Amino acid sequence: MKTLILGGVRSGKSRLAERLAAASGQPVTYIATARTGDDAEFTARIAAHRARRPADWTLVEEPVALAAALQAHAHAERCLLVECLTLWLTNLLVADDAAALDREQAALLAALPALPGTLILVGNETGMGIVPLGELTRRYCDAVGRLHQDLAARCERVLLTVAGLPLALKGGNLP
Repeated sequence: MKTLILGGVRSGKSRLAERLAAASGQPVTYIATARTGDDAEFTARIAAHRARRPADWTLVEEPVALAAALQAHAHAERCLLVECLTLWLTNLLVADDAAALDREQAALLAALPALPGTLILVGNETGMGIVPLGELTRRYCDAVGRLHQDLAARCERVLLTVAGLPLALKGGNLP
């Protein structure tokens, strides 16, 4: 089962993804795409995520080569949880390699159908607000929107979280 979970900031999408991963009954590999940098508030967010994850979950930190990480760790009896697609996309968008975004996104979309096991993808829904000012921000929102559409087409279940409540957009089964 491949599940895409979308939601705004602090919507409950990460907790929902973690709950689904724990309920899978499979060993969980958490694939983190964030880069901490010098942002103390963001570092604290990452620490909060780490603190609430079970100790027996495996952590893989991969900010760029997501498709390769998924292929390396996917197994029929394993659950992979990717947190978060939009941070991954940001890493690619600001990379020194201008072709990285297209290359890595194509690799992810190509790899997804053949991945065995349970896959839970988490992303920030950014398309429900105003069109942002600035070329980079508009490119980001456009790229996120296209990525989410492409992933939703390839996932069996798509959930939207609002105020901690899941809404099934595809797949019908609410957790």
